[in-house]
Amino acid sequence: MAKQKLRAMSPAETEILRLVWQLHEATVQQICDLLPPKRKIVYKTVQTLLRRLENKGYLTHKMKGKAHVFFPAIKREDVVKRTVLDFLDRLFGGDPRPLMQFLAEDGKINPDDIKRLKRLIKKK
Repeated sequence: MAKQKLRAMSPAETEILRLVWQLHEATVQQICDLLPPKRKIVYKTVQTLLRRLENKGYLTHKMKGKAHVFFPAIKREDVVKRTVLDFLDRLFGGDPRPLMQFLAEDGKINPDDIKRLKRLIKKK
């Protein structure tokens, strides 16, 4: 079966999807309860974001009583892989070196990370 092309997510949708992955399944209220108070996102907005994610193929839902319970329709690892590879293609023509160089120079990669990367490279 060919993998479907997932539509891009907004930052707010990405935040909501991360929370659903964290909980494994969630109601609108559970997501609202996990959002930081400073976000000030109302119930209806969370509901809309969950529906958008479902329409885009990231989530699905089932009914438990009267509540809609949302759960992932796609694995986190699959979304991360697709997103990173798409990012590499669009911004760097598929070459990971400029991204790694940027992360190293910007201080996002520390010496322990470099050791882990070296072990991964040796495994390959």
